[in-house]
Amino acid sequence: MASMTFELIKKSARSKARRGRITTLHSVIETPVFMPVGTQATVKAMKPEEVRDMGADIILGNTYHLFLRPGHELIWEAGGLHKFMNWSGSILTDSGGFQVFSLGKMRKITEEGVRFQSYLDGSRHMLTPESVVEIQTALGSDIMMAFDECAPYPADRRYIKDSLERTTRWLKRCKEAHTNTEEQALFGIMQGGMYKDLRKESADQIVEMDLPGYSIGGLSVGEPKEIMYDILDDCADWLPEEKPRYLMGVGSPDCLIEGVARGIDMFDCVIPTRIARNGMAYTSFGKVSIKNKQYERDFTPLDPKCDCYTCRNYSRAYLRHLFKAGEILSSILLTHHNIHYLLDLMKQIRTAIEEDRFEEFRLEFYNETGDTWK
Repeated sequence: MASMTFELIKKSARSKARRGRITTLHSVIETPVFMPVGTQATVKAMKPEEVRDMGADIILGNTYHLFLRPGHELIWEAGGLHKFMNWSGSILTDSGGFQVFSLGKMRKITEEGVRFQSYLDGSRHMLTPESVVEIQTALGSDIMMAFDECAPYPADRRYIKDSLERTTRWLKRCKEAHTNTEEQALFGIMQGGMYKDLRKESADQIVEMDLPGYSIGGLSVGEPKEIMYDILDDCADWLPEEKPRYLMGVGSPDCLIEGVARGIDMFDCVIPTRIARNGMAYTSFGKVSIKNKQYERDFTPLDPKCDCYTCRNYSRAYLRHLFKAGEILSSILLTHHNIHYLLDLMKQIRTAIEEDRFEEFRLEFYNETGDTWK
C-alpha cells in the first residue's frame, strides 16, 4: 500500500468543515484530528498506553529536539521512534524549522540551510533540507514535514516573499532527498505570513509538487486570533480537496473549532500539556485555573461533564492542593484531563459533521464556554 492515504467522507453543507480518514502503515486516523505532541519522544506526564487508550491514533515527535538529544542515529539503532518510545500508532515528525528559528541561538540562514547553536550546550549545528529528511527517515515517522523557514510576526512583505520562495526551493530539495516513499509521506508547508496573496503564491508552488498532504505554517506565531482566522478563511481553498490539510501549532479548543470551520483536518499543539503543568485545565464551561482560592474547599469534579480518569476520581480541592504543594501528580492528572478533553472535543466535532449539525455545535460550544478563550 501507499505510505499514506486520505479519504474524504463528508463535507458540511454550511461551512468548510469536513470529515475524513487518514490511513498510514501504523493506524487509521479519523479527521478532523488533534495530535498530542511528544516533543522529546514522550507526551509529557503521560504513558504511551494512556494516550492510545484515550483514542489518540497519531502523535508528534520533533526533529530538532531529537536530533540534538539523544540523536537520530541512536533512535535508528533502537529500531526507530515507534519502538524507541513504545508507540504503536502513527507518528508525525516536525522538520524542526520552527524550533530552529524560535530556539536556535546565533542562527544564520543561507540557501544551503540554517546554522545555529544548540540551546542545550551551545554546540554548533547545520540543518539542511537533505539532512532534515535524513533525520526523519532514521526516526521512521509515518509523516515527515519538509524543512521550511518560519518567518516571525510581524515581518515586512519583502522578507516574507523571499522566505516563502526559499521554503519552496527547500521543499524541492526535500522531495528529491525523500526516497522512502513507500513507508513515509512527505508534507509540504505553506508560508506567506499575513499576506493573502503571498499565501496563495506559496500554495500554488507547493501544490505543484503533488505531495500526499499539505500543511499551513507561520500562523499562531504571535498574531491576534482574528488575523489568523482571516488568513485561514482562504488557505484551505488553495489546497487540494482530496488531500489532508494540517494547521501547525494550533490547539486551543476555540482555535480547533474555528480551524475545522475553515476546512482544516489536522492540528497539533503543546498547549494542553504546557498549561496543565501551570495549573490550567480546559473544561466544558471554559478554562479553569485550579490554583485559584475559590477551589480550596471545592470537592466537586474538575469538570462534571467529563468522564476522564481525573474527573472520575479527584476533586478540584485535591487538584489545587497537589498544585500548591508542587507535586508531580498535579501535572499528571491535569495533563490527562486536558488531552482527554481535546480528543473528546474532536470526536464530538466529527460526529457533528457527520450529522450535519456542525454549525449548531459551534454555537453551543461558545454559549457554554463564554469568552474564556480570549
